[in-house]
Amino acid sequence: MKVTTTAIEGLLIIEPRIFPDDRGYFFESYNKKKFEDAGIIADFVQDNQSFSQKGTLRGMHAQAPPFAQGKLVRVIQGRVLDIAVDIRKDSPTYGQHVSVELSSENQLQFWVPPGFLHGFVTLEDDTIFTYKVTNYYDKDSEIGVLWNDPTLALGWGVNETEVLLSPKDELLQKFDDFVSPF
Repeated sequence: MKVTTTAIEGLLIIEPRIFPDDRGYFFESYNKKKFEDAGIIADFVQDNQSFSQKGTLRGMHAQAPPFAQGKLVRVIQGRVLDIAVDIRKDSPTYGQHVSVELSSENQLQFWVPPGFLHGFVTLEDDTIFTYKVTNYYDKDSEIGVLWNDPTLALGWGVNETEVLLSPKDELLQKFDDFVSPF
């Protein structure tokens, strides 16, 4: 397993060691000891999965403390652009983001610790996105910011008029109005 740091402290890209052969391939998608050796100390309590058509955008979300979640995300089928925005008030990278393309071809994983907004857009039909989380979902602790907020300028690389959003995501606040609980 290869772990790559990003421009923002805490966000990590994980490349598993893949063992291909004439039958297909095998890899460990999670190994607690190896992740801890890489600095990812996490007690995962829940796995989530979504199935989406091309252009589906889910985000930008987080959970406020005490229900804050770390997320280990990856794509089983298809391709996404995944983005995390630093919302740790005392961080020198507050309001900055990292984006990474995750796909069933590259098998990359993205570690997003608590203190980040998270979202992704699907780049192919029939995309299956999965993630492990370190805390249980709590509806009252949900926070978020508009995916296309001009202050953040996230650069999704998709046509805004063709994005598929949930009604909840259409109503999120602007980043300038957002008060981070982190």
